[in-house]
Amino acid sequence: MKEKEMELTGSQIVMECLLEQGVDTVFGYPGGTILNIYDELYKYSDKIKHILTSHEQGAAHAADGYARATGKVGVCMATSGPGATNLVTGIATAYMDSVPLVAITANVNLPLLGKDTFQEVDIAGVTMPITKHGYIVKDVNVLADTLRKAFAIAKSGRPGPVLVDITKDVTAAKCNFTKKKPEPLAIPKRYTDKDIETAVKLIEKAKKPYIYAGGGVVISGASKELNEFAHKIDAPVCDTLMGKGGFDGNDPLYTGMIGMHGTKASNLGVSECDLLVAIGARFSDRVIGNAAKFAPKAKVLHIDIDPAEINKNIKTSASIIGDVKEVLSILNSKLSQHSNPEWTKHVEDLKEQYPLTYDTSRLTCPYILEKLYEVTKGDAIITTDVGQHQMWAAQYYKYKEPRTFLSSGGLGTMGYGLGACIGAKVGRPDKIVCNIGGDGCFRMNMNELATASRYDIPIIQIVINNSVLGMVRQWQTLFYDKRYSNTVLTDKVDFCKVAEGLGCAAIKVTRKEEVEPALKKAIEMKAPVMIECVIDSDDKVFPMVSPGAAISEVFDAKDLKK
Repeated sequence: MKEKEMELTGSQIVMECLLEQGVDTVFGYPGGTILNIYDELYKYSDKIKHILTSHEQGAAHAADGYARATGKVGVCMATSGPGATNLVTGIATAYMDSVPLVAITANVNLPLLGKDTFQEVDIAGVTMPITKHGYIVKDVNVLADTLRKAFAIAKSGRPGPVLVDITKDVTAAKCNFTKKKPEPLAIPKRYTDKDIETAVKLIEKAKKPYIYAGGGVVISGASKELNEFAHKIDAPVCDTLMGKGGFDGNDPLYTGMIGMHGTKASNLGVSECDLLVAIGARFSDRVIGNAAKFAPKAKVLHIDIDPAEINKNIKTSASIIGDVKEVLSILNSKLSQHSNPEWTKHVEDLKEQYPLTYDTSRLTCPYILEKLYEVTKGDAIITTDVGQHQMWAAQYYKYKEPRTFLSSGGLGTMGYGLGACIGAKVGRPDKIVCNIGGDGCFRMNMNELATASRYDIPIIQIVINNSVLGMVRQWQTLFYDKRYSNTVLTDKVDFCKVAEGLGCAAIKVTRKEEVEPALKKAIEMKAPVMIECVIDSDDKVFPMVSPGAAISEVFDAKDLKK
């Protein structure tokens, strides 16, 4: 049956297009130029939930966390000028980590554009380098199709953020509108049968294969296919920060994270392998260390949907440009069952020889994360801010399934975690959702506790309080002769009072035996809770690779003492 044509305002068209795309939640903050859209949100509140964050950056991070946790497109909104520019860090975060996001902003009336009008900013120009695409809509007749294109671009191929800026007069103007169902996304196929054959031959010849799994595994929903592939070719698996949960962290073939704070087993194993299969990964500098010395004995097979990533940082022996899930399915159907007992035994020995360790005599972040894993049985969604706590969360909580570890990997955005935690909980209310943040990061986004309390969103914010900017201090200790320039945070801020003042429950933990009861209490409360955990200022994340060194030169605390 053909849909009926209706005459609607631009603001009504925005609402109808959001409904077409299956959007049920929007995160944002109103202002003058976007008032018409917010007036319609009021009328559509039974169909689209709006979460008013404390700051526009929080809205962008919440939309990002919602998208990562659900696999759907996240949506945030802001007014012109400072409202729009406050979204920029969140948009850049999503861009670096390939997160599908649509940011809708409003701008001044069309005749006032380019005249330094009050709260006017060329936000499409500002965000051009950090979006997949950006639009400024100056005609109501193209608004609906522009929004439809924005969603299609955000979620197609390698996902990412798209900006749609709409002048205020367009939000009030009227035109005819006809509902449309979103068309199914076409998965781009750039590989050939020969590419598949070459890959199969490389894998068949390998005696020491290793799999390096990145965020593309999670994005494409290829966990099942990766599991089958790894066991079929009998290869150990390491992952990146973005790849967490793409391969079960409890699987015997799993060796932990690779790179600057990767496990010794992963870093040494990759340095010894004869074939490295990179799947949905981009060979980040934090993964490869010294590019000239990365995987020196290996041929490299790179599988990725984005042709721009092939041979960008590391030269490959072969590549397959395509959707990871689709490519792995084809490879699984063509490969015979392999067995590499000597190789997998050698890597298993590396795991036993170099386990992750920490001081068990006192309260530490690794202990807190292991207890969190026990209490939640590994079924929680963990969001993080950026720093030492982020690395510990990647190392010590085992991720069994995708979309359960949400972190700013590429941009490294301090202040990301709490907004993302709120977005993830809104998108996945069935899950326990917990943000791990340092005291430095928490200072940047603690205002979003007010958002959690306003809507009674039952999240758990764990503040790892070491009274310093921990990761920067670690670098200052190791590489800057202990010159602690502006990294000490000892002051008069009481995080528990702040949390209570923002409407949340607060628990302070200073000893190991207090951790488990605090976590259980926070979960049972089913309300927003902040747990402050006080740890030592000089705790360090190990293993570590020095900047510019080969990942095979990975060291830990014992090595430092030597």
